[in-house]
Amino acid sequence: MTMSKYAQLGVDVEKKGINFFQSLIDNLHPEAFSVISQDPDFPEYVECMHADCAGSKPIQSYLHWKETGEIRWFKGLAQDTIAMNIDDIACVGVLGNPVFVDYVAVNPLRLPKQDILKTLSLGFKEYFDLLKRYGINIRFAGGETADLPDQLRTLSISGTIHAKAKKSEIITGNEIKEGDVIIGLRSGGKTKYEREENSGIMCNFITLARHCLMERGYEKKYPEISNPNGKGYSGSFKFDDYNDELGMTVGEAIISPTRLFAPVISKVLKKFQHYTKGLIHNTGGGQTKCLRLGRNIHYIKNNLQDPDPIFYLIQKKSKETWRNMYRGGNMGVGIEIIANEEVAENILSISESFGLGAQIIGKCMAGREGNKLTIHSPFGKFQYP
Repeated sequence: MTMSKYAQLGVDVEKKGINFFQSLIDNLHPEAFSVISQDPDFPEYVECMHADCAGSKPIQSYLHWKETGEIRWFKGLAQDTIAMNIDDIACVGVLGNPVFVDYVAVNPLRLPKQDILKTLSLGFKEYFDLLKRYGINIRFAGGETADLPDQLRTLSISGTIHAKAKKSEIITGNEIKEGDVIIGLRSGGKTKYEREENSGIMCNFITLARHCLMERGYEKKYPEISNPNGKGYSGSFKFDDYNDELGMTVGEAIISPTRLFAPVISKVLKKFQHYTKGLIHNTGGGQTKCLRLGRNIHYIKNNLQDPDPIFYLIQKKSKETWRNMYRGGNMGVGIEIIANEEVAENILSISESFGLGAQIIGKCMAGREGNKLTIHSPFGKFQYP
């Protein structure tokens, strides 16, 4: 099989090697979306801790800053970091009293560290306040800032979150069965709690997007934004080129913040927790992320939403195969909810009450010898693995 364009840039969507850590993890439910551990003090409670980052999106923000001198381009990275963490633990129903810490690593010889930290702090406050309005009160417990001029070319932003829940409230994926439906929540567009349109890209495919869309001249002007030993930029767009199909500039589409789905998930679980079998945050691994959930399930996605325009643009410019596009990107579906068919319309109504587009995108069938995914798309039928 030909190596994907994404892999050629050094990104492994399968994350080979993490299996070496499996024996170290105390995981009550290996088929769940995130690791669930026993609370050591209270037998009826479990806890979930997750760490994630904004991917290579900070490099695109860095490019915007270099071209404009405006520090505001870094603010959205706070939302990315929060969303990549809170939405992952929300996928196992663990949202009780979450505590968050951040980690900001900077090359201070290239960036104004204090300005970066001030901007990020304003971003974190804004998004914590937003979530609080929807009943999700994240406590910020500080974090760490590292000056890494010899190790880091620009900057990296990540975070860690910890929360607890009663055992009776968690979503393990173990109850997924034939006949359950898959409900897809859109990653793009604009919800009622968002100020701007979202391109839908979230925090994945950013490396491929940067390299195939941004013009070659940028890496010559700022060699720190690319790998000197890797494939270079091959695009033809400037960061501020407006694109009618995107409805925004190409650069804005790439750094469009990862959607916060936690307000919607929280409401769904409050009303239909016992009918909800699984939740999937389509980040690393894109549409194939469902393969980690449940046991011996054949996921069939035969009614997917049309991919957001950013994915069409990436595919056209990178010439990535459509099979690999679905394998690496969310392709317009940020969260998948697996539930009993009888409550599907109610869940769709909840999503739509937030202004968030949603539809039934497929169903679950009984499988054999592991999980399997079949995607029926306008570009072909694809099976994974």
